[in-house]
Amino acid sequence: MQLTDQNFDSEVLKSDVPVLVDFFAPWCGPCQMMGPIIDELTEELKDKKLKLAKLNVDESPKTAGKYNVMSIPTIIIFKAGEPTETLTGVQNKEELKKKLEELVNN
Repeated sequence: MQLTDQNFDSEVLKSDVPVLVDFFAPWCGPCQMMGPIIDELTEELKDKKLKLAKLNVDESPKTAGKYNVMSIPTIIIFKAGEPTETLTGVQNKEELKKKLEELVNN
C-alpha cells in the first residue's frame, strides 16, 4: 500500500490493526534493498491482522517530518495510532517478521 500525507491519518492512525510504515525514497540505495523485503513480508503475512505500507518521503515530507524521519530507510510500526517502534536502516527480514508476528499475536 502506498501512503501519502493525505491518506496517512485514515490508513495508519485510524487503523484497527497494527501498521508497518516504510519511509523511503526511490533514489535511496538502502531503501531499494528494503523494498523487496517489505514486499515479501506483505505476501508472507497477508493472512495476519496487519498492514504493511510505504511512504515516499520526497512526495510526503509533512508526514516524514512529523515523525522525525531524518535518515532512510526508516520503519515505524504503529499500533492503535501510536508509533511503538522505530527502526533505521536496512532490516533483517526474519527479525522484522518475528517482531510483526509477536505484535499481532499479543
